[in-house]
Amino acid sequence: MRTTIRQYADRGVGEEMLNRLLEEASHTQTMGNLQLYSVVVTRDVEMKRRLAPAHFNQPMVTAAPVVLTVCADFRRTTTWCECREADPGYDNFLSFINAATDALLFTQTFCDLAEKEGLGLCFLGTTVYQPMSIIETLALPRLVMPVATITLGWPAESPAPTDRLAVPAFVHAETYHDYTPADIDRHYAAKEALPENKHFVEINAKRTLAQVFTDCRYTRDANVAMSEGLMQALRHQGFL
Repeated sequence: MRTTIRQYADRGVGEEMLNRLLEEASHTQTMGNLQLYSVVVTRDVEMKRRLAPAHFNQPMVTAAPVVLTVCADFRRTTTWCECREADPGYDNFLSFINAATDALLFTQTFCDLAEKEGLGLCFLGTTVYQPMSIIETLALPRLVMPVATITLGWPAESPAPTDRLAVPAFVHAETYHDYTPADIDRHYAAKEALPENKHFVEINAKRTLAQVFTDCRYTRDANVAMSEGLMQALRHQGFL
């Protein structure tokens, strides 16, 4: 069972191993066999330091031997078309969604392969929170948009797996069946009963675990502000 690794041993990730994993991951599913993604590999200490603020200075960004920024990339395909007397029409939101899907499929495949090798990693959801900072730091051109970041290295910790909802909570037979209050009680009972989650509620001075997420972790105001930043970045990169 996989776990997220945030602490890394003082041991590098070899270039040959990393390139092999990237090549193997490139055989994942892709729209039209276009491979609508690019990966920026960051090893330099100063570059990791410059990336850190975009990820709220989470310590694993600078501590990990390698940081991978996976981008939705329609620039390479567009340039290919222009160089081959073809007229590309990929400066739109649908093209971003297609490229982002490709990029995330590649990311998950890479993660699976890396963990099989014994490497540890952390997927940073912060990538889309302040994308302009990443765009500027990595000099991403038009039609290239960061969508995922992975910190990668050899584990220096063995955390317990985090809780997950059971299969009946998210699998629907034939059509989507909306959730009743009774369904919610049943599906979330185990999660809400965990001592660590009860402690989470207590230290945040809330009455329910849901309130920790709505009032502290992912607030409405922050979601709206970061959504505006994401849309601004998509316009800047030519997808809107």
